[in-house]
Amino acid sequence: MKYLLTLLIFAFNNVSAQTKDMMIRISEIEIDSNYLQEYNSILQEESRASVQLEAGVIAIYPLYQKENPTQIRILEIYANRKAYESHLKTSHFQKYKTTTIKMVKSLKLVDMGNLDLQTMAEIFRKMDK
Repeated sequence: MKYLLTLLIFAFNNVSAQTKDMMIRISEIEIDSNYLQEYNSILQEESRASVQLEAGVIAIYPLYQKENPTQIRILEIYANRKAYESHLKTSHFQKYKTTTIKMVKSLKLVDMGNLDLQTMAEIFRKMDK
């Protein structure tokens, strides 16, 4: 974990040329309540594998709404579009996608822009302490 955080800090300290290529997305997902526990388990497995195994995946951070746990949000940060496209082809993502398709009631992918890269770098720096 410490190695990963150090790597992220290094990456964000050298972002000036890379930031224009970075891809940031928020996935808004509604899960059928009958599958919630199973879905969460599969998503955790997929997000961990993506961050651990893929150099171009900076973050896949799943969240849920406390008042409505079937509402899932995933903060996704990729080094660039190529890293994202590569991610889609991995076995762990394909397993996630095919095993959860019946569980997902709705999916909206929202591409985002970054307003403050310096603060993003500081977030990762703080996590390393």
